[in-house]
Amino acid sequence: MLLIQSATAETADAADQCTFEDWAAYDKEVREAGIWVSGESLADLVTATSVRVGRDGGRTVTDGPFAETREILGGFYVIDVPDLDVALDWAARCPGAHGGGSVVVRPVAEFGG
Repeated sequence: MLLIQSATAETADAADQCTFEDWAAYDKEVREAGIWVSGESLADLVTATSVRVGRDGGRTVTDGPFAETREILGGFYVIDVPDLDVALDWAARCPGAHGGGSVVVRPVAEFGG
């Protein structure tokens, strides 16, 4: 899974911002390579809601998260590639890895069944 960590407005490198066209080209490239499994852009962070459950089972619901962070999760791709090196290559091509953002590469857990 490629987790796209977008730079916040305060930390973004304006000279290296990606455009909608950059994202469209990358999306097309991933699909044409036959490695696309799924992916989505996430709605703006102001639409997020966090749920925490305490030890007593009580639920706390808050707007956010609004943590002091330099990056926010902006979306993801699930790709099917043979190994980590290939995944890292695709992550480096992702527009989200530029302009102060990053792409976190993590395998999807497989549970026996």
